[in-house]
Amino acid sequence: MALIGVDLGGTQVRAGLVEGDRVVKIAARVIRSAGTEEEILSDLTAVLDEVFSLEVEGLGLGIPSLVDLETGVVYDVQNIPAWQEVPLKRILEARYQVPVYINNDANCFAAGERYFGLGRTYNNFVGLITGTGLGAGLILNGRLYSGPNCGAGEFGMLPYLEANFERYASGQFFLKSHGCPGKEFYQRAKAGQKEALKVFEAYGHHLGEAIKAIMYAVDPEAIILGGSVSQSYEFFKDSMLAAISSFAYSLAVKRIEIKVSTTDNIAILGAAALYLDNLQGGQ
Repeated sequence: MALIGVDLGGTQVRAGLVEGDRVVKIAARVIRSAGTEEEILSDLTAVLDEVFSLEVEGLGLGIPSLVDLETGVVYDVQNIPAWQEVPLKRILEARYQVPVYINNDANCFAAGERYFGLGRTYNNFVGLITGTGLGAGLILNGRLYSGPNCGAGEFGMLPYLEANFERYASGQFFLKSHGCPGKEFYQRAKAGQKEALKVFEAYGHHLGEAIKAIMYAVDPEAIILGGSVSQSYEFFKDSMLAAISSFAYSLAVKRIEIKVSTTDNIAILGAAALYLDNLQGGQ
């Protein structure tokens, strides 16, 4: 089966041809973020044209926006001001004559892990992206659950301390609380700097509190971490697990598995997985 997965960000679009469980061809280009709706659509289709072939059975797109899953209209795409309300599914299906599925990037991450990555062994798990923000996708009974408004799994928006979990359990914590990006603290921690190690210890506590909230809400078998901050797992793992240990139900603490994604090209694979999930009746 040949599929195409598209990762559309605020500055770049990447499209990959997926055959079996491998990405066999990738095309990418910088998009005109401040351009018109038509200019950005032209950037997208130019990349798609590079990887499309008659063997392709479906397209999936991961987009940082709210998506009407039934109509395929995308709303208020982050960092692309002209894309306020775009009937993207209809446009692309008319051009390429294959089914098109669109979802937000966190849901694509979870779907990608379910069909191509660490999530293949779980029927119920949460894909938790900790990077610029804190986003999550839910796999329930083996399928992606997005909710009627594409808003399921927005755990980062839950109130926490004086703000919300996203403020403390994503990359925002390092910049807003300590004045430097997480990447810089990672380099310092690798060098053994005590201050940086303490910052990651505090971060792990906050992330653990967020995971406890997820456990109370969803009771998953596993949490699969993705995003830039997850690459620093060794530095916050212990404090995260210590926070989780205070969860009220000891059996859940014993059973929960927390893993860090190792899946290459997960954004492209996750977008392509939307087609596979639809075959299973998901979303």
